[in-house]
Amino acid sequence: MGKITIAIDGYSSTGKSTIAKRLAKSLNYIYVDTGAMYRAVTLYALNHDLINEKGEINAPKLVEALPDIVLKFVPNPETGRADMHMNGQNVEEEIRSMRVSGKVSKVSAIKEVREKLVNMQQQMGKDKGIVMDGRDIGTVVFPDAELKLFMTASPETRAARRYKELLENGEEVSYAEVLKNVQERDLIDSTRSISPLKKAKDAIEFDNSDMGLEEQFERVHDFAQRVIAKKG
Repeated sequence: MGKITIAIDGYSSTGKSTIAKRLAKSLNYIYVDTGAMYRAVTLYALNHDLINEKGEINAPKLVEALPDIVLKFVPNPETGRADMHMNGQNVEEEIRSMRVSGKVSKVSAIKEVREKLVNMQQQMGKDKGIVMDGRDIGTVVFPDAELKLFMTASPETRAARRYKELLENGEEVSYAEVLKNVQERDLIDSTRSISPLKKAKDAIEFDNSDMGLEEQFERVHDFAQRVIAKKG
């Protein structure tokens, strides 16, 4: 049976990665978390003092450093997932922090950053059999993907999910802070001039505000099976 490309886009904290990982595993496809790649570049900028206390990014210096940023997904035998490694170091936990979340949308808006990472993503998916999630997968990275999903949920629902996740990871943060971050990221992601977050014309919109994980997975898996069956 022929393999397809599955592009999952949508707002932050809509559960894109959770669904994409599970879908890829069920189909025996490769999974790529593009958000982790942008988060890693953001972490690099923070660790090298390229983002000041006001949140302003030294874009020229970051662009100059891009050739020195080596990103790789490495399987983690303990979790069964692939962790993000940057320049040989496992940064999976660090990139999920609020410190990075508060800056990643601004870093993602830098043209040269997007060009580098989009090129990497396209190379990863050139042989199909891939599930990739992000903000511009169905519109820019794989505009010809056979299945495109656009995931959304209310800001309050997404903030509650993210807040719970951060608390479970031991971060001291308030719900109000997380909600503000979600709303700010929505604004930046959807209004940036380079590859803004938007639903592709042929994408299936998927509002999961009132859905549990099992229902979400069953629906998405059904979408995928139908498209794969047509592909033959």
